[in-house]
Amino acid sequence: MSFELTRRAVVCASLSIAVSGVGARDLPRAGSGGHGLAFAGVNLAGGEFGKVPGTYVTDYTYPAPADIDYFAQLGFNLIRVPFRWERLQPTLGSPFADGDLALLSSVVDYATAKGLRIVLDTHNYARRRVAEDGWSAEHLIGSELVPAAAFTDYSMRLAGAFKGAPSVIFGLMNEPWGLAAEDWLVIANQAIGAMRRAGAKQLILVPGVAYTGAHSWIAAGNVVMGSVVDPGKNVAFEVHQYFDADSSGTSPKAVGAHIGSERIEQFQRWARQSGVKAFLGEFAASEDEVSLDALNDICRTLQANADVWIGWAAWAGGSWWPADYIYNLEPSERGQMRPQTRILASYARQIGVRPRKT
Repeated sequence: MSFELTRRAVVCASLSIAVSGVGARDLPRAGSGGHGLAFAGVNLAGGEFGKVPGTYVTDYTYPAPADIDYFAQLGFNLIRVPFRWERLQPTLGSPFADGDLALLSSVVDYATAKGLRIVLDTHNYARRRVAEDGWSAEHLIGSELVPAAAFTDYSMRLAGAFKGAPSVIFGLMNEPWGLAAEDWLVIANQAIGAMRRAGAKQLILVPGVAYTGAHSWIAAGNVVMGSVVDPGKNVAFEVHQYFDADSSGTSPKAVGAHIGSERIEQFQRWARQSGVKAFLGEFAASEDEVSLDALNDICRTLQANADVWIGWAAWAGGSWWPADYIYNLEPSERGQMRPQTRILASYARQIGVRPRKT
């Protein structure tokens, strides 16, 4: 396998702590003081890799049992599983592909047996490719070839497929970009409503636009997302935050030892004032001293503000990453734990089962 790697576009050229039944409604509302974070997780990449639609094992993969085992034994209680809409539903408005649905379901079943929660992350940036043009271009949700109704249908089918799996958390969409926050709010509300009508009661993680950056939440107009309507009243807002100069996660160099906590501060204040919950779905550090300091700093900040944050998922594990990938959390080629993983695991082990409301 050969890789041309960026964090947002990974192209493969040839290729245990149970928190059962816990959702945002079981957690204290922002401003109530909180009882600590609920989730400490890792992104297990692979399902979003490669050309679309691609071939399983050649172009993309799903988390292997060994990858899940590694992070479960370190104390992580959640995995975020990126995958592509096109593979699960090759034809818009049609039933899911049996093969990919079975593969994804097997990941859910295995992780559930390990006591983990699973974020199902539709890793499509609010767009997708279609067979009508030979999968040659990405079409934004709301466009002629990918109308908003198609995403509503997809979301309804995904919710229906996993409504019986209480370990599942639905990530509505990874890092939407290229559309206004007001337009995304309408699309998100339609999809959430369809998911509830399909019978899903689990937590839904709702992103904003502009790659759902915590640092840009206010500037991008994502304050309108406070008007999300969930008939199930079980949502949290997902943001991402990287430490490099432009917050893209494409450079290993962290700007400073406190850059993460500084960049999430404005969003955190908005969430607290709005009385909503938040989840940090992606963040990462390379192995240099400043980056590791920044990683410690943001983990401490999340813990200290658990009235807002329900948890986090670090970027990234997965067996297909090259050994020298800057954010690789898998063991080194010598089988040693990487320093980033060690830091994250130390915080993960501090998270236990949260009390349920009575």
